[in-house]
Amino acid sequence: MSSFLSILLIVAIIGLTIFGWWYNSPRQKGKRGETRIHDILMQLPDEYHVMDDVMLKTTNGTTQIDHIVVSKYGVFAIETKNYRGKIYGNDNSLEWKQIIVTKVTYPKKPWKTYTYVTKNQFYNPVKQAVGHMFRIKDNLKEWPYLKVIPIVVFAGNADISRVSSQNHVIYDTSLLSTIQAYQTSYITDADVKDVVARLSSKNIREIVDNKTHVRNVKEAKHKTDSKIASGICPQCGGTLVRRNGKYGSFYGCSNYPQCTFTLNR
Repeated sequence: MSSFLSILLIVAIIGLTIFGWWYNSPRQKGKRGETRIHDILMQLPDEYHVMDDVMLKTTNGTTQIDHIVVSKYGVFAIETKNYRGKIYGNDNSLEWKQIIVTKVTYPKKPWKTYTYVTKNQFYNPVKQAVGHMFRIKDNLKEWPYLKVIPIVVFAGNADISRVSSQNHVIYDTSLLSTIQAYQTSYITDADVKDVVARLSSKNIREIVDNKTHVRNVKEAKHKTDSKIASGICPQCGGTLVRRNGKYGSFYGCSNYPQCTFTLNR
């Protein structure tokens, strides 16, 4: 009987370990964050149309957009991040930094606290959201005056007070007020339905799986990195020029202001 209980305990521990790994995996964290943002967006009035997990074709493959909100006041391209810890970054950085500080006290030394610091880097979400904005515009050329607004929203317990951006980088508690702050009408209610229909018809999510999308993203990143290494703007093909700005030196496109690509190195 005791051996059976021991085996059962071992199986339970293994099961809990596997569940913990699965539950805390980046993919599952991302899904929980996207679900939370979806629930918040569903609180918008009926004149706003919410689209989730939209995948559009690009010249380099595909791009996946967490949420799109369509209204006569504009189209909102929303990139969701479910992170914790302190977040550092700006519009020009290629990557942002996440720092997690964990304090632990062990039973054998209750008088002593150990501090562990974990550092991670992730691709600049502002560049992601702005890229989504351009892809949406590419598919809505019949409405040239329709404003497309990129938004990066953090759904976790992250501290984004150290992020510097000219774009919307916000907590999920500010999402509704940020969207509803736009009150200038650019299109009619009939146009809104047409825009939703157009984006829905361009959405290829059902025929492109995650594995194919990840491969497309890696291939696109390789092409982008190769262009940047050669001093070529990956957005328009212009020349990358070193400039000085408010937050120090950075590389910008020679075709500015037509092209707003920037890069910190």
